[in-house]
Amino acid sequence: MIFVPRACVSPPAVYTRAGVIHLTREITLDLGEPNAKQALFFGSRALYTAYGGAKGGGKTHAVRVKAVGGALRWPGIRILILRRTYPELQQNHIETTLRLVPPELASYNAAAHTLYFTNGSVLRFGHYQSSSAELEYQGQEYDWIFMDEATQFTERDFRYLGGCLRGVSDAPKRFYITCNPGGVGHAWVKRLFIDRKYRDGERESDHAFIFASVEDNTHLLASSPSYLQMLDSLPENLREAYRHGSWDALAGAYFSEFDESRHVVAPFRVPARWTRFRSFDYGLDMLACLWLAVSPEGKCHVYRELRAPNLVVSEAARAIADLTLPGEEIAATFAPPDMWSRQKDTGASMAELFAKNNVPVLRAGNSRVQGHLQIKEMLRGDGKNPSLVFFNTCPGLISDIKAIEADSRRPGDCARTPHDVTHAVDALRYFCSSRASEPPPPAEYETYLDLDYLL
Repeated sequence: MIFVPRACVSPPAVYTRAGVIHLTREITLDLGEPNAKQALFFGSRALYTAYGGAKGGGKTHAVRVKAVGGALRWPGIRILILRRTYPELQQNHIETTLRLVPPELASYNAAAHTLYFTNGSVLRFGHYQSSSAELEYQGQEYDWIFMDEATQFTERDFRYLGGCLRGVSDAPKRFYITCNPGGVGHAWVKRLFIDRKYRDGERESDHAFIFASVEDNTHLLASSPSYLQMLDSLPENLREAYRHGSWDALAGAYFSEFDESRHVVAPFRVPARWTRFRSFDYGLDMLACLWLAVSPEGKCHVYRELRAPNLVVSEAARAIADLTLPGEEIAATFAPPDMWSRQKDTGASMAELFAKNNVPVLRAGNSRVQGHLQIKEMLRGDGKNPSLVFFNTCPGLISDIKAIEADSRRPGDCARTPHDVTHAVDALRYFCSSRASEPPPPAEYETYLDLDYLL
């Protein structure tokens, strides 16, 4: 199958041979001839289509050709191509697409990162470096969305951007992703497109996966014959993932002990005699707070979560207090040690400001490796029964636990990026490390708990 989009231009006659489109006698658009796997990608009619597997399968080129062809095939269509960072977007898509599309067919607005076609179609190039980009895409509508290198994105990113897949044009609504094993999005891409395990509201018929290997990309092998040798020389796990497209070679997850069937439970009424705690990570970019209950046997249950960006300290404290039920006795609220740094403008620490706003806090331990290892131990438990479980009403933390990767440069630690998936995990770490250590002496409490604020 050769993908040749129908161009809607004036005059309407279109003459084609192979992958070349003659739009008029003066304008020729050469999209090239796709390989067999790219042709399957171009022809997919699924709501969600994933293309990739091994490296070098021609994913990025396929995205460009499909997007440009769609812009010509469907006048007035709105298309979005996404990468995680702008430099990747500029190098892999903007520069190459502008070389591909003749200026007679479309004009590029550099400020808006948007290509405007003469038939009314719009192709926007966007980057989505963190969840703070949500505001930029709020309310936007697209008929087609391309998420290039989707395993660099979290499932939350994927779902949020899927909400932009709407509009009144006649073009079919489609979400295309390209992917290789590994990365923060490894687990959700593998679940949907490789393992094909679907949850309520997800339909198998909506998802299609097209596996491509470097052997499928004959153009790459002809122009860069050493590329195959480079892939073959990688360490075994990377070779299996990048050369052969194995999704089991790079699980990536730091918390390999986590298993939804063992660690996620249905909500229940927490007995009043259980000891309750709060633990949070705070920054202006994100407040992540967890509520935890410990049974008399010592089993910890995360039963509530709060995620809220762009809150100053007083707003963050109010949000935590508001979500704490009347009469709910909290034995302690653990906070990161940087809460005790004095602010230059007021001389007060953030810990004092939280206490002043009815959220007194205790200084948590801050050893990353020991804290994360403590989480792993609690997830493991005695091998049969974990010491740490999560209510299914805490989807954000569950998603982050599954997504966060091991740090390749710091043995025993988990990665600090992408930052989006670290906040709730840090909040859990503060609780686990503090529970595992001896409580601080009373004099230390007095340095940050001003009882005058509680009178």
